[in-house]
Amino acid sequence: MKKNVAILGSTGSIGTQALEVIEANPEVFSISVLTAGENADLLIEQAVKFRPEEVVICNHAHFEKVKAALSSFNIKVYSGAGALVSVVEKENIDIVLTAMVGYAGLLPTIHAIKAGKDIALANKETLVVAGELITSLAKQFGVKIYPVDSEHSAIFQCLAGEENNPIEKIILTASGGPFRGKDHAFLANVTKQQALKHPNWSMGAKITIDSATLMNKGLEVIEAKWLFDLQASQIDVIVHPQSIIHSMVQFEDGSVKAQMGLPDMKLPIQYALHYPFRLKSAFPRLNFTDYPCLTFEKPDLETFRNLAIAYEALEKKGNAACIVNAANEIAVEAFLHDKIGFLDISDVIVESLAKIEYVGNPSYFDYVQTNEATRRFASELIQVKV
Repeated sequence: MKKNVAILGSTGSIGTQALEVIEANPEVFSISVLTAGENADLLIEQAVKFRPEEVVICNHAHFEKVKAALSSFNIKVYSGAGALVSVVEKENIDIVLTAMVGYAGLLPTIHAIKAGKDIALANKETLVVAGELITSLAKQFGVKIYPVDSEHSAIFQCLAGEENNPIEKIILTASGGPFRGKDHAFLANVTKQQALKHPNWSMGAKITIDSATLMNKGLEVIEAKWLFDLQASQIDVIVHPQSIIHSMVQFEDGSVKAQMGLPDMKLPIQYALHYPFRLKSAFPRLNFTDYPCLTFEKPDLETFRNLAIAYEALEKKGNAACIVNAANEIAVEAFLHDKIGFLDISDVIVESLAKIEYVGNPSYFDYVQTNEATRRFASELIQVKV
């Protein structure tokens, strides 16, 4: 039987690559729902090609355009955040790929879990903001969460068949981004054009900037804690510029397992969507002679403070990671609009952590309040800096 897939964020980097995977395997997957935030033209194009039962354009201003374009097809069109959380509850959906960027992915993921849908998780912020809540709900409703991030997919793959063998630690690899080895003085003057040139991966703008600041790795550390039930002390980060080893697991006997491959997000997407089975693919194969030297180095936590900030939030627990995520989203957006400098991103996050009220045992309502309060504070702080 075909697996019916809902893709939240189908017009983004992960969403478009997921559709390539689905197009290559029409006997395995079918599309039930596609959603997009702003890119109405691409959503229309995708809907005409893949014929989902329903589409959602989150920005209501584009609703009439999408509805008119799809009027001759048997496709229901909705708009707004309310529609987004409703469509994931559709009875015939087997798995929901959450490929939205940022905090916006949290509520629809919660609704999908409560509806009993398995989750292919590309929206790391969901676990960063509310990891304890999400993992508890997944257990309560018997839902599986399959990681899509290449690093977490690597850990997930390394753990296959190791259910009875405790993890000593995991090692998340980082490319180091475009500014690996640069000092504080250099970073003070970098432009967004420089920061958007990732050496190995093709990603959306927000994630690419997060990679340049090492915040993406920090968010992955927090995500890993919840995905694999680990303590902060069990999660290491190592810089691996070639991005061939995607991450590793060290077991109690000292053995280390690594998952390797060329930098290509379609592989972890496909693995998550069709787990536990591997599909034959035409993805490029790794030729070891093309990579005769794989190197590793410690991350520079003094120059790239965001990784250290993420560890601090993980240790602090409560709503600290929610504060970090919200402040980072506001700061990155400001950097992309040339309102603040590259190093100011960390400053905004640190000041937000210091000023926003800490909640030790947050409810969903607390996360909502924390997110809103942090965004207001960070936005006001940036206005002062400007």
